[in-house]
Amino acid sequence: MLTDTKIRNLKRKKKLYRVADSQGLTLEINPNGSKLWRHRYRFNNRATMMSLGPYPLVSLLEARQARNKNKQLLFKGINPKQIKEELNPRIRATFEDMFHKWINKNKNQWSIGYVEDTIQRSNNYLLPKLGNLPIEDIKSSEIRNLLLKIQETGKLDMLKKVRSILNGIFKYSVGMDIIKINPVRDLPNDIFEKKLEKHYATITDPKEIPWLLDKLEQHEGTYEVRAALVIAPHVFLRPTELTGMLWSEIDFDDHLIRINKERMKTKKPHLVPMSLQVLKALQNLRNVNLDSDYVFPTDRNKNKPITPDSLRLALRRVGVGKEKMTPHGFRSMASTRLNELGYKDDLIEIQLSHLPANKVRAAYNHAEYLNERRLMMQEWSDYLDNLQNKEVISTLAFQQSLF
Repeated sequence: MLTDTKIRNLKRKKKLYRVADSQGLTLEINPNGSKLWRHRYRFNNRATMMSLGPYPLVSLLEARQARNKNKQLLFKGINPKQIKEELNPRIRATFEDMFHKWINKNKNQWSIGYVEDTIQRSNNYLLPKLGNLPIEDIKSSEIRNLLLKIQETGKLDMLKKVRSILNGIFKYSVGMDIIKINPVRDLPNDIFEKKLEKHYATITDPKEIPWLLDKLEQHEGTYEVRAALVIAPHVFLRPTELTGMLWSEIDFDDHLIRINKERMKTKKPHLVPMSLQVLKALQNLRNVNLDSDYVFPTDRNKNKPITPDSLRLALRRVGVGKEKMTPHGFRSMASTRLNELGYKDDLIEIQLSHLPANKVRAAYNHAEYLNERRLMMQEWSDYLDNLQNKEVISTLAFQQSLF
C-alpha cells in the first residue's frame, strides 16, 4: 500500500506508469511528473477506470474515501462513473473522455501500431495537461502554448503529430455536438516552425543506375536480403512495405502484389503489378522459402521479417555510400526517371501510393489504371535490364503472359 512518503519519492519516467494502492486504487505518474488518482473497477463485467483527481490536491486519505464510496455504489448495483456524470454533466465532456471516445471510434480502422503510438503520444503530451479540463473550456491559446513547448524541444515531427491528434479529437467533439468550435482550426500555421523537407539520397542519372544495379547483385549476405535488394528498384515500395511483405499478398496467377491497407502508410490497400522479372524473382524465392509467412524472413527467426535497416546496411556493405543511395531512394529513382521518360504523372503517383492532393482524385479506386500500370511496370523493369545490358523481355511476351 502507498504512503505519502512513498508517493513523494515516486520519480517520473519517460513513459506513463501506475502504482497500485489497494482495492483498485492506483496512482498514475505522468512523464511530466504530475500524479493522478484512478479507481479501477468492474461494472456489468466490464473494466472501468475512473479519475479521482490529482495528488496532492486530492490526498491519499481522500482518494481512499472516494474509492470506498464507489465500492458502496457498486454494491448497490450503481455505476459510480454514471452518478458522477449526472451530478456534474461537464465531467462527460473532459478532454480525456473525448480522447477515449475518439480512439474507440477509430481504432478498428487504424493499425494496432498506429493506435498504440497515438495513445502513447497523448499520454506523454496531452492528457497530463488537458485530460481533466472540460473540453469546451479549452482555448486556442492553451493549445498554442502546449504546441510551442514541444517546438522548443526541437521535436518538429512530434509537434506535427500531436497537433494532428488534437485536431482529430476536437473535430470529433464538434461533430458530436459537445463543442461548437475546434480551437486547433483557428491556429495559424505561421506561428510554428516548418521542418525542412527531407530528401532521401538517390541515383537518377541513367549513366550511374547500372553501377548501382550491379552493386545490388554483388551482395553476399543472406539470400532474403539480397532478393529484397534486387527487387527493390522494380516495385516502388517504401522500405517497410517491401521488407514486411507477406506471401499471402502475392498473387502469382494474376501477377499482382496486393498489400493490405494495415501495412500501407496511406492506410489504403495497394496493388503492385509484377513485371516478369519480379515474378521470376519471387517464384525462385518461394521455392526456397516454404516455412515462413514472410517473403523476406530473417535467417534467425522465420517468424519475423528483415528490416529496412537490413537493406541500408547491405547497401553500405556493397560500397553504396549513404550520400549516394538509401533504401527509400529507389522510389525517387523510379519517379524521376519515369517522369523524364514521359509517363503519365497519375500513373506514377498512384503506383507510388502517394495521397492525391485533390479530393476528387482521392476517391479513385486503388485498382485504377491497372492495365496501364502493368505495362509501365514491365517497361520499367525492361528499362533497368537494358541499362545493365541484360536480355530485355519483349512487350509482346509480357502481354501474352497475362493471358
